[in-house]
Amino acid sequence: MTASKPSCSQPLYAVIDLGSNSFHMLITRLVADSVQVVDKVKRKVRLASGLDANNTLSDKAMARGWECLSFFAERLQDIPNQNIKIVATATLRLATNSGAFIAKAESILGHKINLISGIEEAHSIYLGVAHTTSSGDKRLVIDIGGASTELIVGSAFEVKQACSLDMGCVTFNSEFFADGALSEHAFAQAVNKARRILAEKSRQYKSIGWDTALGNSGTLQAVAEVLIAQGKVQKITLENLQDIKQQVIACKNINKLNIQGLEVERKPVFVSGLAILHAIFTEFDIAEVYLAGGAIREGVLYELLPNMRNVNIRQRTLLGLIERFSIDELHAYRVADIANNAFEQLQTQWQLTNELATILQSASVLHEIGLLLEYKGNKKHAKYILENTDLAGFSNSERKLLIALVTNYKTDIDNTVIEKQYFTSNQQAIFLIMILRIAVILSKRRTDDVMPSFNITAEHMNVSLSLPDVFLSKHPLISAELKQECIDILSLGLTLSVKSN
Repeated sequence: MTASKPSCSQPLYAVIDLGSNSFHMLITRLVADSVQVVDKVKRKVRLASGLDANNTLSDKAMARGWECLSFFAERLQDIPNQNIKIVATATLRLATNSGAFIAKAESILGHKINLISGIEEAHSIYLGVAHTTSSGDKRLVIDIGGASTELIVGSAFEVKQACSLDMGCVTFNSEFFADGALSEHAFAQAVNKARRILAEKSRQYKSIGWDTALGNSGTLQAVAEVLIAQGKVQKITLENLQDIKQQVIACKNINKLNIQGLEVERKPVFVSGLAILHAIFTEFDIAEVYLAGGAIREGVLYELLPNMRNVNIRQRTLLGLIERFSIDELHAYRVADIANNAFEQLQTQWQLTNELATILQSASVLHEIGLLLEYKGNKKHAKYILENTDLAGFSNSERKLLIALVTNYKTDIDNTVIEKQYFTSNQQAIFLIMILRIAVILSKRRTDDVMPSFNITAEHMNVSLSLPDVFLSKHPLISAELKQECIDILSLGLTLSVKSN
């Protein structure tokens, strides 16, 4: 028997970024109006390290780049030309012989390479964050590359101020840490030079202001990984940077750089990137920076895709997951409505923030995501799916909280996933779990016309739920599940009493 072939499939899209430190290739397709990554390739080319004092690229550096692109070329053969975009950034802007490199690179790839300006790069970086990260109305975006650093302030998809500065983790490493020595003096020199470069921009940026600071370059990712490995929240602060700097200096030499959470491949340029980040915090008076979900590749990609600015980021992600995992959409939003009702009644008493409301809504929509695979182990499957699926619009810390809620939406409580989340306090995570579990029980009939009106109040850890007497008498199964919930919820330190009115 011969399997029938589908009449058509979703087209592939490819973006290649020739960065100063690494070359990246991202291949995706659109599935249910959300982006599915098909392939992702990253090669450490360290092109910027091949620049000499006259900004001439060495033959060895160019050869490393061409070899990498020969691997990429094979993957591009079956993708429509109009769905491919290749951009080159800081090092190739600086290199006096970039024309020779690009000419041969284009012949290898069979496609045109766009050598973009620093401002174009900054705009693409900002759009990468805007398309993939949900944040405050006005955001500052930071990207520390191999040979340049971009700083952008914007709102929604509009850039308000952007700059690209000639300093990066590869070029600063060559200037301040070339001998491998890690000292207070060398670190201070790197920070001071970065501050001088930043000084003329800081006043202008601070006058515009921002609600949230975000970043997603290799340096920021590496810092976040160190913080998580060392048991700290994934929120980058100047205090955290000072602590990491002291750990670095204590190692004395890059060859002996061994701090918990730092990957081997990041070690050669970590210290120089850390110095630039330290200078940005100091010069711009930044309180904290959060890791963003996208950068230049995503910015180029999402602008290549159709209609990507028309739907809210998180809503697009939720609708995509609903379709991909065959979630009962009507019931998902039914549970979300009940959860939102309970949240609003308890918000003041439990001091719950609006940020937590949006995560609760998402968890309510996705609580049955594991049912497509199996009913019995659906919570286990849900945990795996949410840990390993691209969730545009959700940070890593938000993802952890989402997992804690979805894997505890009914029956046995898993305290380990609660302890692993760091978006909010464990107590507030427990409050959200309580709300979700009650919403799931009250919607057990899976129909709108029997949804009860209810009142829910709390005195710290003691919760009281009032339901119409007629509802409880007509729904003995729901009544029984609420009685069981009074027992199950004790493991979270909460008490629940159910009353009729």
